[in-house]
Amino acid sequence: MSDLPWYHAGLRFTCTECGDCCSGTPGYVWVTNEEIAALAALVGISADEFEEKYCRRVGVRKSLKEFSNGDCVFLDGSRRCTVYEARPRQCRTWPFWDSNLKTPEDWKHTCGVCPGSGKGQLYQLEEIDARRGVVKV
Repeated sequence: MSDLPWYHAGLRFTCTECGDCCSGTPGYVWVTNEEIAALAALVGISADEFEEKYCRRVGVRKSLKEFSNGDCVFLDGSRRCTVYEARPRQCRTWPFWDSNLKTPEDWKHTCGVCPGSGKGQLYQLEEIDARRGVVKV
């Protein structure tokens, strides 16, 4: 029996910038101090100001705030990310999260909710696992 994961032949994904992964059910977009600094620089304020205005504490961790409908605070009215260049690693690694890659059925579900998943650029096993290892979601 092979030790290779079910997606060993690779998976396709190309971000359509639809905003679907940034909206909907409330959740968490975890951010590190380094990510806060990069985001703050992009929006032109201090890291402390950024944290006060755009972050919330969840235990010892920090998450970006959301609007009351669950949309990320950086998702604009046309469903575009206003901080795309400095988006957190959690956003950068979508859809290659453990929760989406456990089984082929989990990936199929991801493809059903994300129009870019299962289409476009083919990612090889090594790249998928590198992204998967960055953050556990």
